[in-house]
Amino acid sequence: MTTTTGPGRLGIVLGWPVGIALVSWLYMWRTTPLHRSEEPGGPEDLPDPVEDAPADGLQPLAAGVGPVLHRCYAVRITGSDMRPPALIDLVAAHLDQASPEMAVFRKTRGVQDDQLRCGEEFLVRMPGPWDGPVRVIRREPCSFRLATMEGHLEAGEIEFRAAQDGDALRFEIESWARAGDKLAALLYNNLRLAKEIQLNMWSHFCVRAAALAGGRPKGGVTIRTRWVDWPPPAA
Repeated sequence: MTTTTGPGRLGIVLGWPVGIALVSWLYMWRTTPLHRSEEPGGPEDLPDPVEDAPADGLQPLAAGVGPVLHRCYAVRITGSDMRPPALIDLVAAHLDQASPEMAVFRKTRGVQDDQLRCGEEFLVRMPGPWDGPVRVIRREPCSFRLATMEGHLEAGEIEFRAAQDGDALRFEIESWARAGDKLAALLYNNLRLAKEIQLNMWSHFCVRAAALAGGRPKGGVTIRTRWVDWPPPAA
């Protein structure tokens, strides 16, 4: 297990205000259109189980508070000759380059290189109470999935994947999350603050993934949101 050094953490903290200001500015003056939809969901919106994933220290959906927020962010990338596995390898190796400036990924468990393997853990540092420990629970040629750990603002999982879409690439982020505790539930479900920060972060991630692929987002970013009561109704 490794941790960020004192000077390293100080640099991250000092960079937060700049990161928030920059991402907020980009959000206000965004030229990439966002296509948003929101509707009630059902049992089909729950994630498929990951076989043989160690559950120790994780914060699963059952440990959260309030409804499940199932979201899918998708972008069609044109002008790139990159194949889906190469894009996922590049995103996995350069998470900080794909993330907004206010989010910093620090590997806390695993080999300190550009590879991403099952069982490795990261701390995602964000402003205020947003720091979140996660673990890699699935790694496939065209996708990888992270699960939240104890102490995270959320309880759930998030998957990053790429696929061929005709002569273009399709990059998607799919998340299944509940608030991690009652305070997070207030920010998510009442004030809607965390919900909007999350939407801004991952839609920006899609645009940056297009840039990493050497292409451009065609038609903007599509964000589909579905709410599922907990416990979920029977199928």
